[in-house]
Amino acid sequence: MTAKDYQYLIVPGWNGSPENHWQSFWQVQLNARRVEQQNWSLPEVSAWLSQLEYMIASSTAPVILIAHSLGCITVAHWAMQASRFLRSKIQGALLVAPADVERANCPEALQGFAPISLQALPFPSIVVGSLNDPAASAERAAQLAQAWRSEYVQLGEVGHINVASGHHQWQEGFHYLQHLIDMADKRFASIA
Repeated sequence: MTAKDYQYLIVPGWNGSPENHWQSFWQVQLNARRVEQQNWSLPEVSAWLSQLEYMIASSTAPVILIAHSLGCITVAHWAMQASRFLRSKIQGALLVAPADVERANCPEALQGFAPISLQALPFPSIVVGSLNDPAASAERAAQLAQAWRSEYVQLGEVGHINVASGHHQWQEGFHYLQHLIDMADKRFASIA
């Protein structure tokens, strides 16, 4: 397969991804679809999972998930409860700056997503973390990556990898996406 053969699905986190967020830029660059939620500011686990499932089920090509923050936790929860058929549609997941919804200072609006699913993801995945992410310590991001059996990339002191930390287009992130695509291609070739 090639990068053009995949359907890219953008999975934003809490409060969505504004126009100047890298996920919005990538959506245009990749001709991706976005998982839209009814309520971005007061997220509800079941509603977010239902919307993600709907978008995956309606995809007509193999799917690459591109998640940020609470979107990463949504993906982990979804993978734990989704049907084998729908999980098989996912060829890979790029999980950027996962939000630790179990941390002591977690906003109340996000606490309904705890506990975080620690089940291994049934598809290739890469977790991208930061040394100074206010939503998750570097140690916690590494723990999540290990539990999910994801490759872990730690970028240094780059914040939450969002607009507030200066990540508008995040061109360097395409390197990690390409690496994920290569992983997905190898997996697909091995089972074809």
